[in-house]
Amino acid sequence: MKPTEIIISGAAGRMGRNLLQAVADHPQTVLQGAVERPGSAFIGMDSGEMAGMGASGISLVDSLEAVCQTDRVCIDFTRPVVTMQNLQTCIAHQTKMVIGTTGFSEQEKQQISQAAQSIAIVLAPNMSVGINLLFKLLETTAQVLQQGYDIEIIEAHHRHKLDAPSGTALALGEVIAKTLGRDLRQCAVYGREGISKQERDPQTIGFETIRAGDIVGEHTAMFAGIGERIEITHKASSRMTFANGAVRAAHWLAQHKRGLFSMRDVLGV
Repeated sequence: MKPTEIIISGAAGRMGRNLLQAVADHPQTVLQGAVERPGSAFIGMDSGEMAGMGASGISLVDSLEAVCQTDRVCIDFTRPVVTMQNLQTCIAHQTKMVIGTTGFSEQEKQQISQAAQSIAIVLAPNMSVGINLLFKLLETTAQVLQQGYDIEIIEAHHRHKLDAPSGTALALGEVIAKTLGRDLRQCAVYGREGISKQERDPQTIGFETIRAGDIVGEHTAMFAGIGERIEITHKASSRMTFANGAVRAAHWLAQHKRGLFSMRDVLGV
């Protein structure tokens, strides 16, 4: 079988370097492009040497257009404005996309959904295999604990993360809300301060956000009843778990022409 040809957008960033390693480690993928922002000091460098793993023969470029080709897969962990620009380039060249960027507006999500009519896209706020198993566990938990339990989601990330709550935390909330027949847009509560006029509404789903140090990513869904508390937690200690999941998704996506998919599709859960 022909190896899946991968392009990495944001290749010199923290996540980009892990993606370079994950592509090199995967037996059925090959790096065909490494892209950084115009003006980056890394432009022209060998991507493998830049990532500290030896020469790859692929130099960093400042244009996604220069490396896009039909049936290649672009893995994008950047920022919404960059991802949306890259999306248009990928559509023009029929290049598939694995999108791990978070913080999209509803309008941007709609644009990604429309783009999936032309190209195949995996959109996932978290590429970890473990966190996607957690989504499935939460469906079962919410089905059983429908009454008498207050639901809170606590997430923690490094100080550099800009969006809050994290895309993964919101996805956890969506899974729970959908299982309970609620609309997360109506029942979410984002942080608390001061003196409330009434006690906690049992229909709400609370979110608490921590940004500190170099925390890679921690998420806990808490179901608190009277006399007991169930907590389901996922902790990531290395970005390689996300990178390996993204490369796995890219290889899977290579077999599809168009459509919008999630990591749960990739994993078959």
